[in-house]
Amino acid sequence: MRAWFSLTSDRRESPVPGYYGLIVNDIPETSPDAPRRPRRLAWLLSAFIFLLIAGATIAGGAVVMLHRAYSDPGPLQAEVRLVVPAGASGREIARVLADAGVSADERLFQVALRFLASEKPLRAGEYIFPAGVSLREAIVKLQAGDVVVHRLTIAEGSTTRAVLAALAAETGLVGLLPTAEELGEGVLLPETYHFSLGDRRADIVARMQNAMETAVARLWAAREDVFPLKTPEEAVVLASIIERETAVPDERARVAAVFINRLKRGMRLQSDPTVAYGLGPENGSFSGRLLFRHLETDHPYNTYTRVGLPPGPIANPGVDSIAAALNPAESKDLYFVADGTGGHAFAQTLAEHNRNVAKWRRIQRNSR
Repeated sequence: MRAWFSLTSDRRESPVPGYYGLIVNDIPETSPDAPRRPRRLAWLLSAFIFLLIAGATIAGGAVVMLHRAYSDPGPLQAEVRLVVPAGASGREIARVLADAGVSADERLFQVALRFLASEKPLRAGEYIFPAGVSLREAIVKLQAGDVVVHRLTIAEGSTTRAVLAALAAETGLVGLLPTAEELGEGVLLPETYHFSLGDRRADIVARMQNAMETAVARLWAAREDVFPLKTPEEAVVLASIIERETAVPDERARVAAVFINRLKRGMRLQSDPTVAYGLGPENGSFSGRLLFRHLETDHPYNTYTRVGLPPGPIANPGVDSIAAALNPAESKDLYFVADGTGGHAFAQTLAEHNRNVAKWRRIQRNSR
């Protein structure tokens, strides 16, 4: 019988006839789950990529929507005026805008402010937002402090008491005011002043004082060389009289010439407004008809009984009257009286003046 030989106990007969092979016992057989692992990893990777793409798409869409909500016209149907209080936080301002209808949602405003707007603070104040204002326009307005500008016009020839009364009545201003006695007359320049809601009344007064000082200094520096007025204060006194004597701009320099000519001659100014200023319980408040007995009632401001300028201004003159006082017309006139047209008739002699007065009295009689 033919014998089979084996080298070791680990050598077995090959299942293939005529072949001897080694059987390695420490190599395990392939697991039936092994082919599934690569497929599972690929699936997870695909799912992750899909989520990334989906997330990016959603985020991109959200950014586009936010930009549109930021730049497109907003929901406001009609112009609105609102106040952003001082010290308000971004959330509080967002609520104010949402309540007023400027923005559709306060959270949208906060998101737009954080991610799309420039890093500038929002300013308090009073704002007007037009219909359809976008979030971008609203935020730019708030960051720029584009607040509502109020105007207060002081009439030329107003007394200090009248100016302070106007400031006190202005509800957009805050704070207390100095008294007329503390300020004095002729120290506030009448013109139009701009202010914002919440500005202090005392600050407006200071601006009026600075404006008057600046105007007087400028006009005094440009005055004529030969002149009877010795100080800027005297120029303001005369300007206040001119202001109360005529409301016709073209007459101011001629009225100034009358008073300058009288000062040069040592004549009394005989100005009715100076008498009225000194008669009232509060200076300048006398509004009745002046009678001859009033003209004869002596007081420091009565230029019928006293020679020269009164001790102080009788009103707050405007720039044009100050300029007229410092640059009077070339004239020899010594008198003027109302002519019935809103202006005055001027005269160089008393006889001519008396004729003008007679005409004026006829006009008064005929108008009754």
